[in-house]
Amino acid sequence: QLQLVESGGGLVQPGGSLTLSCTASGIAFSMYDMGWYRQAPGKQRELVAAIAGVLRIGIVSYTDSVKGRFTISRDNTEKTIYLQMNSLKPEDTAVYYCNGHYRNNDYWGQGTQVTVSS
Repeated sequence: QLQLVESGGGLVQPGGSLTLSCTASGIAFSMYDMGWYRQAPGKQRELVAAIAGVLRIGIVSYTDSVKGRFTISRDNTEKTIYLQMNSLKPEDTAVYYCNGHYRNNDYWGQGTQVTVSS
């Protein structure tokens, strides 16, 4: 199993930056494909960015609305993934969730709130 804890959310002005972290506990973290999802009020949860595990190392993907602004990365030694968010917009406001996926198993963190507002 994988336990995930997110941190780094908060209130930021439009155009600002935040870095989210998600630290895992459990075995075989490097095998997991990891991702950041977000859910805004009244909207479905969407995949923001994903980074593959060691079997497909180097593969990353982003939803179109964050390409060029967000960067996902991972440190398997620290069992942590990051989401660097730059040029934030009000429409980025949401609860951001960390996800770990391996074979047929999905694990979720509790979420961290990101609010972009002046």
